[in-house]
This record gives sequence, structure tokens and C-alpha cells, in this order.
Amino acid sequence: MSKKGSITKANYIDYDKALNKGLSLFGTKDEKIGFYIIVSINVGLRIGDILDLTKEDFERGHKTFREQKTKKAKTIVFNKTILKAFKQLSNLREGNVFVSQKRVVYSRQQVNRKLKQLFPLKNKRISSHSLRKTFGRRVYESNGESEKALVLLNTIYNHETLKQTRAYLDITQDEINNVYDSIV
Repeated sequence: MSKKGSITKANYIDYDKALNKGLSLFGTKDEKIGFYIIVSINVGLRIGDILDLTKEDFERGHKTFREQKTKKAKTIVFNKTILKAFKQLSNLREGNVFVSQKRVVYSRQQVNRKLKQLFPLKNKRISSHSLRKTFGRRVYESNGESEKALVLLNTIYNHETLKQTRAYLDITQDEINNVYDSIV
């Protein structure tokens, strides 16, 4: 476990594995954590911006806001996967969606603790940022790992450079080794 305020590098999680884990939590006491996972891997926002989402935002199907970290304006549209999952949530009140059974918005620490329990991946550092990176990897891979995908992600993430976006995609040493192994 890292110390509060320390800098650690989170790893991404396979999109399908994260989606299935999120869906498996519906109907349990952790269904809002499951919904958090689904939203995170489909919009790529930072945790603070996701925890601020309300029932009304999902009912509207989109949200326009200023990102907490960058203060830049952003509009996100919720896809079919998110909206379908939203309709399955039980006991949903007005206001913030990501509230605990004690009716308070989850803290970053609560979410990160739960994610580490749900994704006990060997040699991987898992946190809420892992889900943001999962989104990035999904977009990058779904678009043929193209330069266009990098430019789109750079804009979505509000990164200063494409180099920063490339580093953010968490390309692992195993993937680099596979490049060498593939040369015949």
C-alpha cells in the first residue's frame, strides 16, 4: 500500500475482465462499486470527477463540467453499456450516485481499497487510475493502435504531449519482449 500523497504508477486492467467484474457486483452490497468500474472504463475520467456524477447526469445521458484537476471544460456522453448498467441499479436516490450504505460519497481511499481487493493481480499496481488507463488501452487497441487513437486520447485526457499519452498507455516489458520475439 502506498502512502497518501506518494507518486505511484498504476497499471491498466484488461477491459473485459474489469467489465465482467463490475457486472458481477450488481445485486450485491457492492453494486455501486461495480457501477463505478463500468463508468470508469467507459469514460476515462479521474476518480474525483466520477464521484461527482449524479443520478440526473445519467438520466440526461451526458454531462458537461470542468475537470477538477485541469479546470478545463469537458463534455462526456454515457454509452449504452453505462446506461444499461445504470438502469439496473437498485435503491437509487437523487443526487450523487456513488454513495456508500452510510449515504456518504465514497472516498478515493475506499474505492482504491476495494479495487485492490477485487483485482488482486500479481506484480500490478491497482487503483482508480488503473480504470482510467483501462479506458485508454481499450480506445487505443480498438482503433488499431493508430496515431489517430493517440491524438484522440491526448485530447480526451488533456495531456500536454503525445509522448505523455504514449507513456500513459502502460506498455509493458512483456509487450516489448513480444515485439522482439515476433521478428523471424
